[in-house]
Amino acid sequence: QAPAVLRGGTTVVISPLISLMKDQVDGLHACGIPAVQLDSSLSPQERFSFEQDVRDGAVRLLFVSPERLMTPDFCNLCRQVGVKTFAIDEAHCISHWGHDFRPEYRMMNRIKEVFPGVSVHGYTATATEQVRGDICKQLALTNPLVLVGNFDRPNLTYRVLRRTDMDKQILDILTRHAGEAGIIYCLRRRDVDDIHATLKHQGRKSLPYHAGMDANERKRVQDAFINEECDLIVATVAFGMGIDRSNIRFIIHASMPKSVEHYQQETGRAGRDGLEAECVLLYAQKDFMTWRSILEKSAQENDVGPDFLPTSMKHLDDIDHYARGAVCRHRALVGYFGQTYEGPNCGACDLCLGDVEIAPDGLVLAQKILSCVARVKERFGVGHVISVLRGEDTDRIRTLQHDQLSTYGLLKEHAKGVIRDWIFQLIGQGALMQTQDEYPVLKLNLASWEVMKGKQKVQLVQPVSKQKAD
Repeated sequence: QAPAVLRGGTTVVISPLISLMKDQVDGLHACGIPAVQLDSSLSPQERFSFEQDVRDGAVRLLFVSPERLMTPDFCNLCRQVGVKTFAIDEAHCISHWGHDFRPEYRMMNRIKEVFPGVSVHGYTATATEQVRGDICKQLALTNPLVLVGNFDRPNLTYRVLRRTDMDKQILDILTRHAGEAGIIYCLRRRDVDDIHATLKHQGRKSLPYHAGMDANERKRVQDAFINEECDLIVATVAFGMGIDRSNIRFIIHASMPKSVEHYQQETGRAGRDGLEAECVLLYAQKDFMTWRSILEKSAQENDVGPDFLPTSMKHLDDIDHYARGAVCRHRALVGYFGQTYEGPNCGACDLCLGDVEIAPDGLVLAQKILSCVARVKERFGVGHVISVLRGEDTDRIRTLQHDQLSTYGLLKEHAKGVIRDWIFQLIGQGALMQTQDEYPVLKLNLASWEVMKGKQKVQLVQPVSKQKAD
């Protein structure tokens, strides 16, 4: 925005959402900067008036959707006023490899063709190295200057908790942040309604937000939160674009988001005032299966390209590995975006704050788990492998004679949840695989055998015992 104001003339900003355009235009007006948006919500009279302001040279920033950009009328308007600069917001939407690809953004590659000699800029807060390269390619940029800021948010504390009793876990976090502003993100609309109802029953004030609500009601909720009339929103990811409240102190993900980029974007709404804020992800393995089902259904019902499903599944794998990982959360996030975390300890995540501890004899534990997968001939899922390792006396185990295996009861002193976490940590570290069938089965790979031979290291973590915590 600053270059557009200082340079003079009119800069066109392409933005994907009306709400996002409105938020930026309102912010510019508050600063005394002339800006308008041309979108489908305008009456013919309003659109004519705004276009006349543009022709009169009274507008510094002109916001439009990608669909409107290449229409003949808009192109003529740009030529009349001699637009020299185009700025593309949320530029990751142009890339097939991005987490939020939008086909209408592909029209952006015609800007330099239709308007020779103009300056084209792309802006996004969530682009990996691959996506950054693809943005430059799709926009037909020649020798572009690529500026990459620091992806780390040191004032945010990241925690990933295995989802056990979600209502209690959410209430514990809200108690920790009593009187502070926050957002609870949910996967589905019904999850929003259920959590909102639970909070209401507990006497907690919150407002729901999802795409199934009336547009006027959604606007009322969003305005209430921005204007600090409400401090707690329970929402799907439909809530967030254009939200620029600086004092959000916590973000709760009641389920796993569908990509690391989405997670970075959604948690990034916390702590914009630079003060400390907390981001908690409540994770369960079934989130992966739910997302996979949603993505497959979306691919079947919509006319999408061949890259859609493989790319979406790769994003899903990445966030799944993050949630199950045993690596500092700050280090993992900046590493995903191609940067290196220099510090030995971030002091701001569950792994570095001591919420969990390195499991003693992690290599031996891993070898026992992998050996059990081998002994059951890689034909069973997580639950059965856990039952064998814990030495459970069940009809199924006796029928299969798995109580005769050498790995039967090897981890009988450990709780189911802890062993389950270790299994998923091994998957997250690439030392074990899980099929993507309706009934997932654990499989070994080359790394599994290297670990069993003691030639490859792994690190397992576990919750700190209450005695140590006390």
